[in-house]
Amino acid sequence: MDIIFFHKFKAETLIGIYPWERQVAQTIQLDLEIALPTSKACQTDSFEDALDYALIVKRINETLSQKQFSLLEALAEHIAQIILTEFKSPWVKVSVAKLNMIRGVKKLGVCIERGSRPS
Repeated sequence: MDIIFFHKFKAETLIGIYPWERQVAQTIQLDLEIALPTSKACQTDSFEDALDYALIVKRINETLSQKQFSLLEALAEHIAQIILTEFKSPWVKVSVAKLNMIRGVKKLGVCIERGSRPS
């Protein structure tokens, strides 16, 4: 199985259950592992056979700017479904964390896996 990854992808979004969290954008950190639909790009060295990393980042940023979530769990699920359906990945691991939200905690978050991890 071939996997691409995005580590320490930071973005601003409105997320949370408290009223102030719905008014002020917070920095979140995303870490993604995305199983490639095929390993064809490894053999062809052709961009047409690969996932467009920039398009994935653009799509996630669009979601973060257009949609508000109360819970990190819901945000992670939404991103996972985008990767599975729009980018045809068979498996994805999504970690989403809020940064410096609680004194003494650098980041807190959730990690989910969706789809079938190919062998």
